[in-house]
Amino acid sequence: MRSIKRVFVVVLAICMIFSLAGCEYIMESESQASINDNLEVHFIDVGQADSILIKKGNESMLIDAGNNADGDLVVNYLQNQNINKLKYVIGTHPHEDHIGGLDDVIDNFEIEKVIMPNAIATTKTFEDVLDSISKKNLSITKPKVGNSYDLNGAEFIILAPNGENYSSLNDYSVVVKLINGNNSFLFTGDAEELSEKEILTNNKRLLKSDVLKVGHHGSVTSTSQDFLDAVNPSAAVISSETGNSYGHPHKEILERLTKKGVDIYRTDSQGTIIMKSDGKTINFNDKELFTYDTSPKPQVIISELDKVGEIVTIKNDSSIDINLEGWRLLSVTGNQEYIFPDYVLKGNATVTITSGERQGDLIWGSENIWNNSKSDPAVLYDKKGNEVFRFDD
Repeated sequence: MRSIKRVFVVVLAICMIFSLAGCEYIMESESQASINDNLEVHFIDVGQADSILIKKGNESMLIDAGNNADGDLVVNYLQNQNINKLKYVIGTHPHEDHIGGLDDVIDNFEIEKVIMPNAIATTKTFEDVLDSISKKNLSITKPKVGNSYDLNGAEFIILAPNGENYSSLNDYSVVVKLINGNNSFLFTGDAEELSEKEILTNNKRLLKSDVLKVGHHGSVTSTSQDFLDAVNPSAAVISSETGNSYGHPHKEILERLTKKGVDIYRTDSQGTIIMKSDGKTINFNDKELFTYDTSPKPQVIISELDKVGEIVTIKNDSSIDINLEGWRLLSVTGNQEYIFPDYVLKGNATVTITSGERQGDLIWGSENIWNNSKSDPAVLYDKKGNEVFRFDD
């Protein structure tokens, strides 16, 4: 009976708290942009757990707070950073290794806004967080995809969860993209492949980020190839513990990141990781990690797809010459692929790839490729496997 009562209390409490939140989904613009302040992202070493502090000037936010046993560690870390107020606290999802220390954080700091998904866990850890929220007379803001919030001139956008009926609590994870000038970070909680697919469907154009917080501590359940290709990060951070029983990070994920040339940072081997952004350059331990390139970029598009004539026209929509060697053109329905030879596409020029009886600049083959009876999109990939352009007929 006591367990049934506890479940009832938890459900009642969360319903009351969410009802207090009401329609609080508004664009945050309370603070003035502070362009002279560097943004700092601290991936706090909390073992097999997550906790991320983000600071810009006099405003700060926290994403997760580690396990129950990490509460004091996180509180002390924030205090050592001279923080007494958090503008935002995000509990990505109600697993103990993400919200375990949140009650301690809420008890010890002034909190402006708490963001948590509409997911319930019948655990004492979850109850403790709700109790702390209630004692501070705070409300819970549900994450709404597309909402953006200001952090002293930086901005973060909610990308997930995209639903409210998942079998895994991990897929309720609040996923946010943080933008500071031309620099960007993607924080994924424990979002698994299902959530990643939903983000790809709904907000793929927003995924490109300089730094990726790898999902689910580097588990094979997350960081699918399609998702990684869309994010296309320069660096990735994995939060895990040496010798953990899950084997995180998994070998497959490390190989996937390495194959794409992504720099990997790990709390299990490097401890707390601090990155700083001035809006153009991201530094790690005062070493330049990434600099935003302001030089013009080549823009290659599929300008025309003539399925009847078996002609694909590709245009270099920039003034920069680009060698297409190793690029790939895919017929999606037929799952047929053309790999470009050593071919330099001049700036503002076009090239035709033909098949069947047609003769163009480049010849795919003597057989017809394109399916004329139903949809057959054409997709262009660069030599790193990144999707460059998609032509939906």
